Amino acid sequence: MNRPIPVAVRRTTCPHDCPSTCGLEVEVLDEHTIGRVRGSTENSYTAGVICAKVARYAERVHSPNRLTRPLLRSGPKGSGQFREISWDEALDRIAEAFLAAEARHGTEAVWPYYYAGTMGQVQRDGINRLRHAKRYSEEFGTICTNLAWTGWIAGTGRLAGADPREMAKSDLVVIWGTNAVATQVNVMTHATRARKERGAKIAVVDVYRTPTMEQADIGLILRPGTDAALACAVMHVLFRDGLADREYLSEYSDVPAELEAHLATRTPQWAAPITGLSVGEIESFARAIGTTPKTFFRLGYGFSRQRNGTVAMHAVSSIPVVAGSWRHEGGGAFHNNGAIFRLDKTLVEGLDVRDPSVRRLDQSRIGAVLTGDRVALKGGGPVMATLIQNTNPMSVAPDQEKVRAGFAREDLFVAVHEQFMTDTAKMADIVLPATTFLEHDDLYRGGGNQYLLLGPKLIEPPGEARENHRVIGDLAERLGAVHPGFDMTAREHVDHMLRSAGLGGFEDHLEHPAIDLQPPFERAHFLDGFGHSDGRFHFAPEWTKVAADNDGPMGPWADLPRLPDQWAVTEETDAEHPFRLVTPPARNFLNSSFTETETSMAKEKGPRVMIHPDDLTDLGIADGEEIRLVNARGAVISRARAFDGVRRGVVIAEGIFPNSAHRDGRGINTLTGDDQCAPYGGPAFHDNRVRIEATKNGDRGGAAT
Repeated sequence: MNRPIPVAVRRTTCPHDCPSTCGLEVEVLDEHTIGRVRGSTENSYTAGVICAKVARYAERVHSPNRLTRPLLRSGPKGSGQFREISWDEALDRIAEAFLAAEARHGTEAVWPYYYAGTMGQVQRDGINRLRHAKRYSEEFGTICTNLAWTGWIAGTGRLAGADPREMAKSDLVVIWGTNAVATQVNVMTHATRARKERGAKIAVVDVYRTPTMEQADIGLILRPGTDAALACAVMHVLFRDGLADREYLSEYSDVPAELEAHLATRTPQWAAPITGLSVGEIESFARAIGTTPKTFFRLGYGFSRQRNGTVAMHAVSSIPVVAGSWRHEGGGAFHNNGAIFRLDKTLVEGLDVRDPSVRRLDQSRIGAVLTGDRVALKGGGPVMATLIQNTNPMSVAPDQEKVRAGFAREDLFVAVHEQFMTDTAKMADIVLPATTFLEHDDLYRGGGNQYLLLGPKLIEPPGEARENHRVIGDLAERLGAVHPGFDMTAREHVDHMLRSAGLGGFEDHLEHPAIDLQPPFERAHFLDGFGHSDGRFHFAPEWTKVAADNDGPMGPWADLPRLPDQWAVTEETDAEHPFRLVTPPARNFLNSSFTETETSMAKEKGPRVMIHPDDLTDLGIADGEEIRLVNARGAVISRARAFDGVRRGVVIAEGIFPNSAHRDGRGINTLTGDDQCAPYGGPAFHDNRVRIEATKNGDRGGAAT
């Protein structure tokens, strides 16, 4: 008689680059194997709900395609030809290459490169300890948050906001600039709870009919880059119709009278042709906000993907101030809670040995950096060697033709520490096998909620896979880098951060990994004052001060509008490129993560471009037909998908597929620009013009679904 295998259920945290940072309950079958993954019911933000891709995590962690041995390139760059070597040989070769680059060109010739494949405080950010101890080139992280965070902080003065769980207590939840069903599933948990328990309405503002919009009571499809125009028209109506909270404005904002005068001409009739909405849609939306005190604005990262995104975020975050929504529980706004997590990361990142004179290279301009652009290199010498962790720039970085050319350099040494053979790993000289979050210890911050979350190791890794933290320490020893953080385990680092914050130690949170750090209501709603020195929300930001702690203002920052306004700096169409391209996330991927999971790939089917049926008719292209998208940066082959949930002249390409999924091996970011947007840098992934051509072979390959 077969006996059931005993199952231990352990709690941990999802590490993937998603604002939800979900609490997880994982079935541990043995020391190497997990079973089902569920959302934690103990975590009040997760509330038992997680996305389908993480629920299938056993498929990913136990994939036969996991990297399990160090590899040395044995063929031409990009060939994918490697042979197995020992860890000692791999680490020795990396150290030798770094030391050689340093001896010939100086320490800044080495550029460790990373991002958010894991959001762990130790396993993600520990690479900076090696960087600072060796004075390697620094990395200016711009690829995701800069435009949105800057716009939010310009007004509020602090990267924080209302408790996101208050959405369940709202009477109108406005989801703006995020497809929460795909990327922040817990937003929908709390919004739909408000609908069920309170009869609340859900409004969604986006540039196409997303699955989130399909669940909304109010759905507004904007032309890309016109969010600020809608925001200004909404505020115009609030002032015009006596729906502005003048008492609140007088106490909590800087120049309300000047704002009202400025908005006098920003009428719904002015905004309608800009946004593509009707006057009636704008009026109704504004009245819904103005007559619903408990209106909660959940603002997403779509604002970080357009050249005027900072101005757009600032304008939209001004609406709840004009309406006085911040006064009420279930009202106000939320984007990210980064300011509430006060962790001492000196040991993790080696901040005590950082030399501020070392150049800082823009993460998003990796193509320009690696191809020798003097501006991108800050006037210094070339980058000759790199170690890449937690990111896949050969797919996710903008201006891919430059990225491809940079990685193809024969004189560039590349080491990649990865879980799978990504497009970037294929370009490496050395590939190191990495652990998943279930195979190492770490600590996570809930950017989209209020939790600090433990992530304990649950199982042993496959083969010889090693955690990021150990690899950094092993390289430091070979490179002669000295810092006390290299002598600590990942668990000791987590323990130190927790104890320094007065939150106990690692062992204290094993059974209950989520630590609720939600500030009190008055603080979260800025009722004790906004984050600026005068305690007021700034309708008129000091843009140069917003960027002062970084590399200084970038892009056309001097032209930033003084007050909320539509700012015409987006990449508009022209006769040669009559379509606007938007590249939002796919539901079953997370950037390029999960593209190696068979189920996720099967559900996404392959690269498709959503195009309005009338545009397809005018182009003479059929649904499912192979097409080519072209602009000055390059060309991408995909397939047309007829979709009436997008405005004419706008096309949507969801997801970052492996380059090999496209017939010519070029992914969608071939078409996106790497220019630094004002005022603090960051690329505009959703803000690119293209033309559409039928390919010469013209095969249809079945209708897109």
